[in-house]
Amino acid sequence: MVGSKRWRVGLLYVLAFAVLFVMVFPYLYMVLGSLAPWDEVDRKLVPSSLTLRSYEWLFRGGEDVVPRPWLRAFFNSLVVTSASTLLMLVTAVMVGYALSKVTFKGRQWVNNVILFQMFYPSIILLIPLFLIVRYLGWYNTYWAMILPKAVNLWAIFMYTNFFRSIPDELIEAAKMDGAGHFTIIRRIVWPMSRSITTIIFLFLFMERWVELLWDMLVVNNEKMLTLNVLLAQMFGPYGGYPGPMYAASVLLTLPILILFILFSKNFKEGMQFILK
Repeated sequence: MVGSKRWRVGLLYVLAFAVLFVMVFPYLYMVLGSLAPWDEVDRKLVPSSLTLRSYEWLFRGGEDVVPRPWLRAFFNSLVVTSASTLLMLVTAVMVGYALSKVTFKGRQWVNNVILFQMFYPSIILLIPLFLIVRYLGWYNTYWAMILPKAVNLWAIFMYTNFFRSIPDELIEAAKMDGAGHFTIIRRIVWPMSRSITTIIFLFLFMERWVELLWDMLVVNNEKMLTLNVLLAQMFGPYGGYPGPMYAASVLLTLPILILFILFSKNFKEGMQFILK
């Protein structure tokens, strides 16, 4: 009986490692491709030696004839993603708190509209948003990439449900002590939502970091391009440079990997709350 149980546990470990290998292998292949000599990229699974030539090629700006601002694009992606994520978090906390802890006329109607919009295809609003950006004169600016992405309905939905789990007595006690809504959010609600905030932050950052279509629509100035857009534009002309393309892809995934490692503990706690 004990032997049979050990055999089943061993089989589960083998299956788990097999699934993990299948999931990790594309990233491992990408990293090895970015470090491989150019004559071995996509020809050898494990390169005979490692080199930083692909990264040096990127940092120099690409091909000498048609240089590309790879580092500038990476900086643009960091600025746009960080600002957009921060705005999405702030608006989600404010709206989520209002829908869960503030009584006002039409609250349920607003909540229903948000739920409806979550299932509404956002691509339908693409053209109206683009026309608004052109009308306001934001084309080819950071504002065009940041402000239209300042609200995320999924984040509002998550915060609304989490704040409802906070006892109303705690909020009322703070009000009796003279605290206003902003003070309650800053000193009570926000600190209590640290774990769920980590989940929301990571998903919002990742979603905005890999955004492609909107950034391609509102920016055509080479100095304003994000890394995603630059990669998409250069895939054809630089198709003969697979090593640098792998290197650029590594740079694209690096911030997400770093954030996940830094916030892994809070991520696990937030996932436990979501799965309850």
